[in-house]
Parts: sequence; C-alpha cells; structure tokens
Amino acid sequence: LKLQFLYFIARMEDYKLNDGTSHPGIGFGTYKVGIIPSQASGQNGVKGVTGKNIKDVVACALEAGYRMLDCAAFYENEAEIGEALGGQAKKVYVCSKVWTSTIYKGREAIVEDVDRMLSDLKVDCLDLLLLHWPVPGKHVEAYKVLQELKDAGKVKSIGVSNYTIEDYKTLMASEGVHVKPVVNQIEVNPFLYRKTTIEFFQSEGVLVQAYRPLGAGKKLGDPTLVAMAEKYSMTVAQLLLRFLLQAGICPLPKSETPERIRSNLHIPAVTLPPADMEGIMAMTTQENREANIELYLKCIVRDTPVTLHERPHVTSD
Repeated sequence: LKLQFLYFIARMEDYKLNDGTSHPGIGFGTYKVGIIPSQASGQNGVKGVTGKNIKDVVACALEAGYRMLDCAAFYENEAEIGEALGGQAKKVYVCSKVWTSTIYKGREAIVEDVDRMLSDLKVDCLDLLLLHWPVPGKHVEAYKVLQELKDAGKVKSIGVSNYTIEDYKTLMASEGVHVKPVVNQIEVNPFLYRKTTIEFFQSEGVLVQAYRPLGAGKKLGDPTLVAMAEKYSMTVAQLLLRFLLQAGICPLPKSETPERIRSNLHIPAVTLPPADMEGIMAMTTQENREANIELYLKCIVRDTPVTLHERPHVTSD
C-alpha cells in the first residue's frame, strides 16, 4: 500500500523574521528565467534569452501557489517580472539584491538602483532587499544605505547574501550598523551543506535562504537520493526541498517547466528520520567546500576594481 501524505502548498507556514515581519515558507527563484544575464558565464556582456516567456513562467508559479519571488539586479529581468506581476504585486513577497558593482560605487548608485527596482517591479516598497555579495571594504557602508532605505519606507526588511560567518561578524561589529540582517541567502543543497555556517546564522536569528536547493539539478539521478525518494513516494527534487524545510531553511527552487514548478511546491509533509537527514548532509565533500571558497573569493570582487591582496580566512563548513 502506498503511504498517503499531506502536502504543503500555497499556505505553507511562514517564517517569522527577527524584525517581526513574515516571510513565505518557500520562494520561487528567477535567475535565468526568460533572460540570461549579460554578465553570466559565457555571455561575454551580451544578454541572452532562454526561449521561455517570463510572463508565462511567473503566471504558472503564482497559479501554483508561490507567494515569494527572489529577484536581483544582476538577473536583468526585473522589468519583465514586473510586467508579469501586473496587479498581483501587492499579494507577492518580493525580494531583490544589490549587485557588486553598485555596492562598490556606493550610496548614490545604490539609492538609484533601488528606485529602478521599484519602478521595474511595479511595487511601492520591496519586502526584502539584500546585498548580493560582501564586497571587501565596501559592503558595510552599503549595508548602512540599506538601513536608510528601510527608514525611508522603500524597503521593509534588509539582509545579506553569500556572507560568511566572518563577514557577518565584521558587519555587526561596525559602527553605525544597528539593524540585524533578517536573511542570509547562500547556496545550500546536499552537495554543499555547510553545517557550521548554517547553524551559526540560525543561532543569530537570521533566516537562511537556499539558492540552488537542487544543486542545479546535476545530481538528481544520484542512486542514494533516488532510493530514498522512492521510499517516501516523492521525487528527488521534493526530497531535497523537504530536507531543507525540515532543517529550518527556506528553499528557492526555480524552473521554467510547469510540471516541475508545481511539483517543487507540492512537497509531501513526511518527516525524514534523523538517519536520512544526516545521510543527506554527509553528501557534502571537502572538495565541494573548497570549490565554494574559491567561488566566493572570485565573486566578492566580481565586476569591481577591488583586488584581494591577501587571502581572507573564511569558515569552509
């Protein structure tokens, strides 16, 4: 007999953020939805298209029950997403991120870009605004600008993305920083599960959002995961999302395929036993952790003239 499961759908339980606001339990990622950013790998500064209509994809996500869209200046599709949202913008939790080049330029550029975001996304106020990467020597002052924007009513909540424990400690120890980030958006999946980092931010009351929660879909055929998913009568993607939700992490899956968009939201509410949770976490290798550090070191200075004169110490786990 097949086990019968309840399903999480649009009314999945919200997270309560440390500033008192509510955050949907799962979000819809919009990177490379409809548009391939000009600065994405292999684009050589030329914006591309994926072949899918952004309005159709966003409409599908909203119809399926997603109540949060994860956007960013870097993605170069916010105007199209705003058009797709139409009159539904007030019903959707909208997050965006300030890119490294804007962080480097400072206050005036950040304020200008946020005004552009509001116009493109057709909202009066962003629900959440993050710094995309902690640009060395620049991210603290940029975060102070986010505090100003929050005070001005242009942003409800502010946070960070791709911050290490060390970046966060530097930020919070800085003079003039008085608003704790509500979120740290980082890559989290079975192949990059940094337990020390995740538990640190959770202990600080900072919600961990997970981009690439499915590991970019590259290992959905892993025999261990396939067998585990079959045991619970779900897809591997659903298993990985269930794993993150159970770990108190907000996943941000993305897809342009209607069936997968719906399936990624309709997650069986089975409780994974500790042995399975630990087995999934154990799939992260030291090689993956080291590769993640190299990516971090590259991206924190990406599209800026900043040069790292010495290799900073960062927690790899």
